[in-house]
Amino acid sequence: MEQFLKGKVAIVTGGSRGVGKGIALSLGEAGATVYVTGRTGAGHAATVPLAGTVEETAAEVTQLGGVGIDVRCAHRNDAETEAVFQRVQAEQKRLDILVNSAWAGYEGLHDGSDFPMEQPFWGRRLSYWDDNLFGLRAAYIAGVFAARMMAEQKSGLIVQISNKIGGYGNPA
Repeated sequence: MEQFLKGKVAIVTGGSRGVGKGIALSLGEAGATVYVTGRTGAGHAATVPLAGTVEETAAEVTQLGGVGIDVRCAHRNDAETEAVFQRVQAEQKRLDILVNSAWAGYEGLHDGSDFPMEQPFWGRRLSYWDDNLFGLRAAYIAGVFAARMMAEQKSGLIVQISNKIGGYGNPA
C-alpha cells in the first residue's frame, strides 16, 4: 500500500479492539504515526471479556509500516485525556487526525444484559445511559483538545465514530 499518510500524526481513541483498532491499523498501513489509546493495556485488565490491548494494536500498526505508540488512557478521565494530547504536542509538535472511537457500551453487550434491544429504556440497567453517553462526552473532550492543536496549525481532521440510533424508547 502506498504510504500517503507518512509524516502525519493521528490519535485513535478506543484503539485496543473493534472499529478503533481497525482504523488504527489502516492509518498505520498508510504510514501514519498512530497514538493508540484505550483502557485496556499492560497492568490494566479489560473491563469486558474481549481480546486486545493498546500495546498489541500499536505493535501491529508498526508491523504494517506506520509508527504505533501505545498510550493507556481511560477517556472518562479528563486529565488522562488531556495528558495524551500534551504528549503528542511534546513529541510530535502536531496532530493531523483524531479518530474518536472510545465507547463503554460493551459492558452490557458481552453478557446479554442489554438484550433484547427492543426492551424499553426503563427495563435496562441504570448505567446503560452513562456507558453509552460516555462515548459522546469522551469524543467532545478529546475533540476540544484536538481542535486547539489543529486550530493553531490551521489544519486537521476530526472523525467521530458512532452507532446507529435505534427505534423509539431507546434514548441511550
